[in-house]
Amino acid sequence: MKQHQSTLGKSDEWITPPYIIKSLGDFDLDPCNCINPPFKTAKNSYTILDDGLNRDWYGRVWLNPPFNRKIRPLWMEKMSIHNNGIMLIPAACETKPFKEFVFSNCSGILMLDHRPHFLYSNGMKAKANSGCTICLVAYGENNLESLIKSGLGQVLTRVNY
Repeated sequence: MKQHQSTLGKSDEWITPPYIIKSLGDFDLDPCNCINPPFKTAKNSYTILDDGLNRDWYGRVWLNPPFNRKIRPLWMEKMSIHNNGIMLIPAACETKPFKEFVFSNCSGILMLDHRPHFLYSNGMKAKANSGCTICLVAYGENNLESLIKSGLGQVLTRVNY
């Protein structure tokens, strides 16, 4: 059984460690960035103040959506529709949103070879790791290629049946 580290009552804002983003190349947009990011994730970004979920997305997108189970599927759906970028999410392969917005449309999935320690919004490393398996989901062949070259874990490519 896997252990869960509850974020209930805590922040949904968990910043991706910079080594993950750097290994994937440059992004045009991060539509779900924190208000005062400790480092740059993309050329441009939206924060909660900009309502990135309801804005137009463009170019190659980096997405680490809120870990809130109620709103994460909305972000997953938008990334699936945008179809150009890489999304970081828990590898909850049994869930309806994963089946609808990942398995049905992605180009590939990278299963991280470790549970990363995310950062707090002030840039400090969290004491505990993510508490669950994390995956990176590629939309578009160029983004799949970035996953393959990243060296961050095992890549599964999409098989159409």
